[in-house]
Amino acid sequence: MRQNKAMAYLGLAARARKVESGEFCTERAVKGGRARLVLLAGDASANTRKRFQDMCAYYHTEWLELGDKESLGHAIGQGERASLAVTDEGLAKAIKEQLTDRIQDGGSEHGK
Repeated sequence: MRQNKAMAYLGLAARARKVESGEFCTERAVKGGRARLVLLAGDASANTRKRFQDMCAYYHTEWLELGDKESLGHAIGQGERASLAVTDEGLAKAIKEQLTDRIQDGGSEHGK
């Protein structure tokens, strides 16, 4: 249920144009210091996952895993997306709260 709320917040962020999606745009947002939260699809390739985890660690950007490529893309009204960046602090915080509550209820923690 909390994952659904996180997806709803993600949709809201997309409608507010506070999401950068796709690998190139996500990377640009992280390196440009605009990314407040990076979301990686659970079925992203190992190479993509490692690249973004390393990049987020270097640029001190928090990342979390959410859904799969299809559900991430659907949440923002696009096709499949392996990665995306939320650029609004408030929306990033709301998504993190939904996902970290879920993690504390028995999942595994990712990111910082």
